[in-house]
Amino acid sequence: MDVVHERAAGMDISKRDAKVAIRVPGKRAGTFTTSVTTWGATTGQVLELIEFLHAQRVTTVVMEATSDYWKPFYFLMEDTLPVMLVNARQARNIPGRKTDVSDAAWLAQLAAHGLLRASFVPPEPVRQLRDLTRARAIAVRDRTRHVQRLEKFLESSGIKLSSVVSGLTGASSRAMLDALVSGERDPQMLAGLAKGTLRNKIPQLIDALQGRFTEHHARMVGEYLTQIDTATAMIDRLTEWIEEAIAPFRSVRDALITIPGVSVSVADVIIAETGGDMGVFETPGRLASWAGVCPGQNESAGRVKSSQTRPGDKYLKAALGVAALSASRSKGTYLAARYRRIASRRGPIKAVVAIEHTILIAVWHMLRNGEVYADPGGDFYTRTAPDKTKNKAIRQLENLGYEVVITPVAA
Repeated sequence: MDVVHERAAGMDISKRDAKVAIRVPGKRAGTFTTSVTTWGATTGQVLELIEFLHAQRVTTVVMEATSDYWKPFYFLMEDTLPVMLVNARQARNIPGRKTDVSDAAWLAQLAAHGLLRASFVPPEPVRQLRDLTRARAIAVRDRTRHVQRLEKFLESSGIKLSSVVSGLTGASSRAMLDALVSGERDPQMLAGLAKGTLRNKIPQLIDALQGRFTEHHARMVGEYLTQIDTATAMIDRLTEWIEEAIAPFRSVRDALITIPGVSVSVADVIIAETGGDMGVFETPGRLASWAGVCPGQNESAGRVKSSQTRPGDKYLKAALGVAALSASRSKGTYLAARYRRIASRRGPIKAVVAIEHTILIAVWHMLRNGEVYADPGGDFYTRTAPDKTKNKAIRQLENLGYEVVITPVAA
């Protein structure tokens, strides 16, 4: 096997230290020797490691993406060394011979022969945007959990507010809950706090607000409301910071939100996770595979064992899922027609994944070519396959017991 890098380094990183294997030419021609040393994970020791690697004149440094422990090493090395981050799944060692030392040596050997593919690590501005969007996603998830805990706790007090209102975080619901915490127990007074169209449900609200709400319940509900307010304030702050960080990518976001189902927050996540530069992904299929929204491949002896989607970027997949569900409910769009077409044959879950894949493919082409989304229309399949549409309609009528006679309309 050809040697691409005569002087290569492989790093197996843990929380406290890193095993570094240096593979260099031996004394005899065509031979190589590997030495492994241990280095700490603090900034000072990483800087010393960088000097050591420079002294060894390595032409490539490979490290596995182990949790977040690779970040102190990679971020300090990326400007001065030819460092490569690789997926641990693609660099597995031989089973039964796994130690930190052997893993580092194995990485160095793979790197020397050029058998590894670099993982995508975005530049610093995109990394900062990614930190913000991921923190916002976590905060939104935490707020949802607090609301769910509040709803469950209200059940223990006999307050059935959530059975009447659409959500416990609305203006009317919050006014009623604040009044309960403050000591108000009269269902009619509480129901009178309803606003807007909810006032049409005052009789139902009076019944729902009759319970055994005690001082203990008031204290607990107050704590849950405080947690919800804290999470909401955090989400608002993060959104403001995202608006500042997204400034260089604002034109990209404006293009992305032309896709049905892609909101501003979803577009923020797409940019943060992909970097907004499709030059990193050679083909739209590579992007879909990286994101984990295409079928996996597991075939042996001509038999397909599994085609489940592979693990991908969970934040990007979550955002695409929101966009796909929203697009499936849109009116007169190609994505909605495609969802119904696939859901009728394969089920709603697979249809959602298919729409995620379609949206991401569109994103690749748009950002690669500098275009905005051009929707093919909800009648795309009817226009492209009119005979198929006609035959399907005839079969449906015949199954209902009708005799169908087709008479073309004169042009």
